[in-house]
Order: sequence, then structure tokens, then C-alpha cells
Amino acid sequence: MSIKIKSMDVRLFHVPLTEILIDSLHGVHTHFDLITCTLVTEDGVEGTGYTYTGGRGGYSIASMINKDLRNYVIDVEIEKPTELKYKLEKALHYVGRGGILSFAVSAIDIAVWDIFTKKAGKPIYEYLGHTRKPIRTYYGGIDLGYTKEKLLSSIESQIKKGHNAVKIKVGKDDYREDIDRMKAVRELLGNDTIFMIDANMVWDLETAKIMCREAEKLNVLWIEEPMNPDDILSYKELAEYSNVPLAMGENLHTFFEHKHAIEIGKITYPEPDASNIGGITGYLEIADLAKKHGLTVSSHGMQELHVGLLSAVDNPGYMEYHSFPIDMYTTYPLVIKDGTIIPDDKPGIGVTFDWNKLKDYKIEF
Repeated sequence: MSIKIKSMDVRLFHVPLTEILIDSLHGVHTHFDLITCTLVTEDGVEGTGYTYTGGRGGYSIASMINKDLRNYVIDVEIEKPTELKYKLEKALHYVGRGGILSFAVSAIDIAVWDIFTKKAGKPIYEYLGHTRKPIRTYYGGIDLGYTKEKLLSSIESQIKKGHNAVKIKVGKDDYREDIDRMKAVRELLGNDTIFMIDANMVWDLETAKIMCREAEKLNVLWIEEPMNPDDILSYKELAEYSNVPLAMGENLHTFFEHKHAIEIGKITYPEPDASNIGGITGYLEIADLAKKHGLTVSSHGMQELHVGLLSAVDNPGYMEYHSFPIDMYTTYPLVIKDGTIIPDDKPGIGVTFDWNKLKDYKIEF
């Protein structure tokens, strides 16, 4: 089965958050950028892909798709859903490798997969030879700006919604405040509930070692992005020092960055994000890489898409239920039950946007 794309429609939305969210690296989030790419084939089949950011860079991504990549997509014969990703990456490799290009290519790749799975009449997991199954999830809060009292209240609210695993942000100016918050969360959860922490890359190696010791005392499942992901040798040293596994992925935008993180940095929990690793094609590559190293593959963000992808791999780990609620703007809002979520069973990638819900947030670019 091959397809030929006849039209492309790129849209940019600034979607407001219900409250200001803060993390240690990016600071304040008031909204998230949602960039969609809708492709239509010559026989009228439509597929929509997308990517997102924390509220910055959306104009550049949308412009790259619309202006720089359009001519590599329109009227091009595509025989399998994986092939266009590599052509697009090659075309703009010199100026875009691992940067904005990774987000732009991801949106197009996801749209192509949406078309192929719709033409096959199968949801993504069935198209890839798997069956629909519940996926373990955890709530990933962007909660560093919360008081300790609000942090605990937020976690209690998420537990009531069906979550039985949570991750909090750390990275306060004084790491002792992080430790105090971590102890309070563990006390609230009890010792058996899954608990992770995410430092958003702000620690140096020595601080990371201190926090690994403290995390071990509190039975933390993983420490996510303790340091700059480019400092792969420090990850190796930390992994060899720590009894708490390390997780990373959202800031790794190429296959080789993930490969180095696993093989050199000794990451235990790879967390690719299909929005910036080359879409579904890139995500499946990292899942296969993890499998070859005896690891599960988890995810970062865009839970409405990743729930179907984790159903489509042999080694599903944990799916992050992110604080950017993209699924609330789709026709299949996710339902959490006993810490798991089941993907949509309709043909396609499992994500269909409700454009009426988004219309007020559309931005011209």
C-alpha cells in the first residue's frame, strides 16, 4: 500500500493552562504550544499529526513544517509509514539535527502513520501486530512552584482520579527543601506506592549524588534528568554510584542520543517523546533499542498518543500522564482506572482533535 499526499494544513495553537505551572529549568508555564499538521491523500484519506512545546518555539516549528518541509511532502509517493521521516531529516540535517527539525518531522511522521492505519482500518497497536491492553500510568506534575501543602493536596486529588503512581518536580535552590518535600510525599503515599522525582537537569554531579542517597531512603523508583543530558559521562558515574535508577528521554531528540544514554550513561528507564524523537517511527526505534538492552520503554508527555504506542510494543514501561492536558481537546479524553489507561480502539493513531475546543486558541504565524 502506498499513498501520495495532495495537501497539507499546518495550525498553531496557544492553549492556556488552568493555573501557572513551574519547573526548575524552564520556569513559568502559562500555556502550551500545540502544532498540528493535517495531510490529505489523493484519494481523500486524512491524517493529523502534532507536536507540542512548553509555550515557546511553536512559531518556528509551524513555519518549518509549512515552508521548509512542505515541498518534501506534497506529491511524494510514500510506500510505508516509516520512510518519510528519514528523507525529511536528511533534507534539513545541516541546520536542524536534534533541534526544531525533530519536532517538525515528528508532526509529519505522526500524520503519515494516521493515514496508513486508517487506510488499513486498524488502530495503531493492531496495525503493528498487538492487541489493545491497559497501560500503566503515573501522574507527572509540574509542581515545583506549589507550596508543600498544595503539593500534597494535588497528589491526593490525582490519587482520587485513579492514579496509583506519582512523580514530582525537584530542583529547588536549596536541595534540602526538595528532601523535605520528598519526605512529605512519601509519608502521604505510604511506602508501597510508586514515587518518582524529576530534576529537569539542574543539578551538578555532587548534588545529584546527595539526592540519590536521599531518594534511596525514600524508596524512589527513579530519578529523572538529574543533570544536563549532554554530560553523558557524569550520567555514567552517577549510575554506577546510585542504587536508584536513572530516567531520561524528553531532551534526547535523535536515535544516537538515546543509544548513548543507554549504553554509556547507563539509563535504566528510557523515556522517548514521540513529539520530538521523529514521531511514531522514532518512538518505535527507541522502544526496539530498549528491548535489545533488556529494558522497558516509557514515555514523556502526549499521553493520548503514547497509550496506543505502548500497547504496540513488546516492552511497555510507564506512561507519563503529563500536566499539559492535550487529550482534553480530543474526541477520546483518557480515563484512568486503577493506575492504567486503555487506548482508543478506532482506526488510526488514537488521537482525533475536537477543533471546536481549540478554535479560540488558534494563532496566525
